[in-house]
Formats: sequence, C-alpha cells, structure tokens
Amino acid sequence: VQPPEKPLQAEEWNRLRESFRSPEIFEEVMFNSMVRCNSPIDVAKSLLTHVAKSKGDIAYNLLIKYLALCVQQGQTSEICDMYDIMKTRFRILESGAYNLLIRGLSNSDQWRMALTLLEEVKKIMIPSRTNYESCIKAASRHQEMNLAFELYHEMLAKDLVPTLDVLQAFFDFSRGMKGAELQKELFGILLYLRENQIYPHKTFMRSIKLWFESIPGGNWRGHLTNIKDSGQCPVCNHQLEDSDLTEEEYNNLRERIIRDVIHGTDTFRKTSPQEFEAFQMFVENRLPFDIVIDGLNVSHIKPRKMHCENLFDAVNCLAKENARLLVLGRKHMLINSSNWKRGIMKEMQNKADFFFAENISEDDAFLLYATLRSGKHCKFVTRDFLRDHKACLADSLTRHLFRKWQRGHQIYKKMFLSVFIQQPAFCYDCVVQTTGDTWHIPYKDTFEEKYSYRVPRKWLCIQQK
Repeated sequence: VQPPEKPLQAEEWNRLRESFRSPEIFEEVMFNSMVRCNSPIDVAKSLLTHVAKSKGDIAYNLLIKYLALCVQQGQTSEICDMYDIMKTRFRILESGAYNLLIRGLSNSDQWRMALTLLEEVKKIMIPSRTNYESCIKAASRHQEMNLAFELYHEMLAKDLVPTLDVLQAFFDFSRGMKGAELQKELFGILLYLRENQIYPHKTFMRSIKLWFESIPGGNWRGHLTNIKDSGQCPVCNHQLEDSDLTEEEYNNLRERIIRDVIHGTDTFRKTSPQEFEAFQMFVENRLPFDIVIDGLNVSHIKPRKMHCENLFDAVNCLAKENARLLVLGRKHMLINSSNWKRGIMKEMQNKADFFFAENISEDDAFLLYATLRSGKHCKFVTRDFLRDHKACLADSLTRHLFRKWQRGHQIYKKMFLSVFIQQPAFCYDCVVQTTGDTWHIPYKDTFEEKYSYRVPRKWLCIQQK
C-alpha cells in the first residue's frame, strides 16, 4: 500500500481499510509502508489517533512501528512522548523498544535520557552492543570522554565485541584534546586491535593518524608505507617484531594447546579417543614433518577441478624443496570415485605421508597436534581460520601467542591463473606494535574483508619527533 501524503479523517481511513484485501492487518501493513517511505509524522499520527478512537486502544506493535518512524526522522519530542505513553501502559518494554528509544534519544539533545534508559535495561537484561554504542557515541560527541570509556569498558566486561565504527569514533571525537588519561585509553584501543589481530580499514586508519598528529605538543607524525621483506620500516628504519616465538613461548603454547584445545574441548565428539591415539602413534613414529596439509580443505580450492587434482597440485608444489609432508585425509579418499582417482592417490602417497581419518572426524585437532609436535619450523596449510581454538585458550597472552604462531606458520593458497601462488609466512609479525615513540599499524584498503587472517601489506608508521 502507498501511504497517503497528508493526514486523513476517520472516514477516509475507514474507506481505505475496507478497500484493503485483509482489513484485519491494514494498520500494520500501512505503518510498515510509512516507515519504508519515510512518511510525514503527522500522517502517521492521524492513523494512530484514528486507531485509538475506533478501538479505544493502540496495540504494542503499532506503537513500536510509529516509534521507529520517529527515530528515523529524529523527532525527539515525539520519542519522549512515546516513551512516557509506553512506560505508563506497559511496565516493562522488550529489547526492540529499548533499542529504538536509546538510538533515538542518543542522537538528540536529550541524550542523557538514553543513559537513564541504559540503566533501566541493565536491571532486566544484558544491554545489546547497539545500546552501548549509541550511548558511547553520544557521550563522545559531547566531549564526555571519561563517560564514553567507562561504558566501553563495561561493554567489554560483558563480552560484547565493539564494532570498528565505535572504536573509530573514539579517535574522531578525541582529536585535539589534552590529557594523559585520554591518551592512555586510546593507546589501550590500539592494544586491543593488537591482541585481537584486528586490522583497521583505511578510514579508521586515517582517524588514528589524525588523532596522533592533533595531540597538543605531542609532535607525532604519520606516514603510509610498505614494510620491506626484511621487516624493516622504510620510514623510521625500525625493525618490526619477529614473527617467531621464543623457545619458551613455543613450548608453553604447545603444552597449552595440547592440554586445553585438543584434550580439553569437544575434539572427541566427532573423533574417537582410539582414533586419536592411533594418530598420535602414527605421528610420533614419523616425526618431524615440515608441512602439515589439511587434505580435505585443500581439495576444494578450485571448484571446477577434481578434488584429487587440487590436492595433487598442492602436494607437488610443496614437495619441491624435499619437504617432509603429512597430508590429513579422510577414508573416503581411498575409494575410487569421480573425485578421487586411485592412480593419482598412489602417486601422491609416494611424495607425502598420509593419515586417513574417519569421514566424520574433526581435522583441526589432528592438524594442530602434528604441526606443534614437529617443532617450531613446521608450517601448516588450510583455508580455515581456526577461530574456535583461540576461544578455548583461557588467557589473553596465550591467545596472542596462538595468533602470532598462526600468522607465522599458516600457508594460504591463493588461486591465480590456475597456478598455486604461496603467500609465505612473514619473518616479521603483522600486528599493531609500539616501541613507545613509534607505532606501526597494519591496515586494509576496504572495510571488513571476508578473511581477517589475510595479512595486509600496507602500514601506517607513526613516530614522535
């Protein structure tokens, strides 16, 4: 339905309702249409008044739709009125209503009321990320940075993951502001990016650069650059952190992953303990490997090729340097079929060790175990990101080491003109890093690429003169 362009009288609304296919849902459909077409508020109000007069009451879902229209148009006084009406009629509101009210009020001069509502939400549920971020942006816009950071820390404590948008807002609104505490908080956000291996996109990176350069008396200067393969920054000549873990870090990480991830989680929901034991024996008798390959994952790299050909290309490419390879396969690969040719499988088994697991087994545990038992030099090939395993590690230091190890040891395959191009593991660590008077921040050209483990090649170098 097309909403009317001006307010209607009761009989006009009645006529429209009667001509409608399903009169019982007329109001709901009309309000949806008004929100979609961003109709004038007085038109929507005339329908609301008509419903109240004819039915003596307005249903909750219609009030919500009217509220959505008010928020969309920034009609502050209407939003406040709606809140009063809804609070009087319904003692407790649901999250959809609170989301709209907080969003609408936080964008207005009544933004402090959004904070009151946030407190109200806390009493009945965990506020959503959107609730927090609306309030954080409102506080930042009004230069109340202490309040904004208080909400930010509260949000992190509730395990809500902030959007890059709100992190960028902190840098945008802090521009040119003095204060050691503020600076410490913003450095904290950069360290949050480091710990979680987050690469800011170009616009966020620019906000970081402008903030640094605007610090009163700070003398910071930022330059965009590409780091040399040696890991040296061409701007400040500083050597970036090594991607290698120390012996002690590596041993610690290996113990923790084998204990917490492989034995401590649900590895055995899909893999029997007997099968994993057989695999451990298999590995121990053949150690060490140079490269461990997730065979099933790699076999799907090029959709138009036979699975065994994809795997054959990878094995051929990686066996060139006389590397010792372990391929993690599945039992079904041994059955001659359109995707798995016995002859090709035999040829591959001359170039690599193969372990064939049950078809339902979980590969990641096998992959991690074989790679970590082989020692620091061993790399692994998979297109998976292994996100879940990071989550199983209890403390942030171990999570950081896991990510660092992964960045240095995971080989990705990019398809390019039907040839394997290896993206080698870097000798320097691709993560936000600082020495105190320099910061190096890797960034991406676009907002949120699909795979955040694809390491960016572009860097922002910031140094204090």
